Amino acid sequence: MPHPSTSRKGGDGRLTLALDPQDQGPQDACGVFGVWAPGEDVAKLTYFGLYALQHRGQESAGIAVSNGRQILVYKDMGLVSQVFDETTLASLHGHLAIGHARYSTTGASTWQNAQPTFRPTADGSIALGHNGNLINTHELRDMVAALPGPADELELHAKNHEASTNDTGLVTALLAHHPDTSLEQRALEVLPSLRGAFSFVWMNENTLYAARDPQGIRPLVLGRLDRGWVVASEDAALATIGASVVREVEPGEMIVIDENGLRSHTFAEPAPKGCVFEYVYLARPDATISGRSVHESRVEMGRQLAREFPVEADLVIPVPESGTPAAAGYAEESGIPFGQGFVKNAYVGRTFIQPSQTLRQLGIRLKLNALEHMIRGKRIVVVDDSIVRGNTQRAQVRMLREAGALEVHVRISSPPVKWPCFYGIDFATRAELIANGLTPEEIAASVGADTLGYISLDGMIDATRQPADRLCKACFTGEYPIELPDESMLGKHLLESTLSAPTLGKSLPVLNNP
Repeated sequence: MPHPSTSRKGGDGRLTLALDPQDQGPQDACGVFGVWAPGEDVAKLTYFGLYALQHRGQESAGIAVSNGRQILVYKDMGLVSQVFDETTLASLHGHLAIGHARYSTTGASTWQNAQPTFRPTADGSIALGHNGNLINTHELRDMVAALPGPADELELHAKNHEASTNDTGLVTALLAHHPDTSLEQRALEVLPSLRGAFSFVWMNENTLYAARDPQGIRPLVLGRLDRGWVVASEDAALATIGASVVREVEPGEMIVIDENGLRSHTFAEPAPKGCVFEYVYLARPDATISGRSVHESRVEMGRQLAREFPVEADLVIPVPESGTPAAAGYAEESGIPFGQGFVKNAYVGRTFIQPSQTLRQLGIRLKLNALEHMIRGKRIVVVDDSIVRGNTQRAQVRMLREAGALEVHVRISSPPVKWPCFYGIDFATRAELIANGLTPEEIAASVGADTLGYISLDGMIDATRQPADRLCKACFTGEYPIELPDESMLGKHLLESTLSAPTLGKSLPVLNNP
C-alpha cells in the first residue's frame, strides 16, 4: 500500500461541492464495488465501476485485488482518476477485487481512513469497503478491545493495525478474528451485532462477500458477468462494465461468491427503510432503486412542485446538474418553458485549491455563471434539490437579479432538511440548517427570492412510488428508524477523541461513515 510520503502525487482529499468549504451541501457516504471474475482484468473492471460511482465519494479511492495467494491493496487520497493510472492497475493481478470511493462520515479524511481497510489474519487476509454509517461504534470498539490475542502475535497482526479511526476498521478487526471457524460463519456472527446503515463488500484470498443492513438504508445491487459476478452501490456501475442486473441485495442478506458459485444467507429479519434522499439527490439519475427509476422520481417531484406551488413566470431553469430532472417536470406540468439559465464549469465543482477571500466573496461564480440573454427581463422559476444553509441559493438568486431577472421564484424538490443524518449522509449540524430557524417565507427573504416553495413530504414520497413505511425520512421528520444511542456516543470523530460529557441540549454533531 502506498504511504502518502512515498506515493506519487495525487489529490489531497480536500474536495468540496462548493467553493466555500464552510458552505457544503449534503455529502454522500461512499461507493462500493466488488467483482469475482476469473480470467477478467478485475482491477480495471473495479476502476471503471468506481468511476461510475465517483459521485458518491471524492476524498479517497482504493482497490484490493487477490490472485488466490495474497491480497494487494492500493489506495490514496483524491479522485479515482488521480489515485490510479495504467501502471498501477497493471500491477494488480487477480480474479477477485473490491473497490471503494470515500467521503468521510466517521473518521477524518486521512490516508489511514481510506478504504478498503486491510487486515492480515492467521490463515489469510481481509479487505473491506463500507457505504453507510454505524451508530454503535462505541460498542464495536469495546468488542475489538476484548478480542483475545495469542502471546506470540506479530505486531503486524495487532489490533491497532493501520490505525484507522472509522467504524469500518472496527468491523474489519471483528471479522478477522475467527480462529475456530470460517470467515463466512464469523460474518454471520458479527453482522447481527451491527446497528446502523451498512452496505459492505469484503474479501479474503478466494471469496467475495457482500452484505446489507436489515433496513436496507443504502443501496446495493448484484450483477452478472459472462464469467463472474459483480456487486455495486448502484446499477449504473454494472452497466458501465457491461454486467447485467440480477437483483438488489436484500436487507439483512449476506451474499458469498467463490469457485462453487453464489450462496445467500439471511442474517437478520428484513425491515426495509430505504433512504428517500437517494431518490432526491444522492443516486445517479440513471439508477434504479427498488424498481423505481431515480430520474423519473425526480421529474415527478418537479411535476408535484408545480401542482403544489404554481406561479406565473416566463422560464423554468434548473440548478445544474442536480435540479435538472425536477425542473423539467415543473416546466412540463406548469406549461412554462424550460431553459438553461446557468452555465456550469465542470472543472471547478470538485476543487482542491481553496479560493482567496476575495474570490470566495464572489459566491459561486467560479462554478456557475448566469446566461444573461436568457434571464434578462423574465420572471424566473429556479429549481434545486435541497437547501442546507442557504448560502448557495442566496448567491444564485443574486446572480439572477444581476443578470436582469424581474422575479426569482425558488422551488425545492425536497422538504426542509431539519435533522442530521446518522446513516451515511453528511449534512450540516442541526444548528446550521437554515430550515430549523426560519419559516419558508423567512428563508425566501433570507435568500432574496420573491417566493419559495418546498415540496410536501407526501408529494416527495408519492414521486418515489415506494410505501411510506419502507422509507427513511429522518432528515425531514426527525423520526429515526434505528434507535440512536446517547448523543455522547455519536460523532464523526468519535474514535479520534473521547467525548467527556453528553451533549444533550446542544446541536448534534453530524457523523456518518463511508
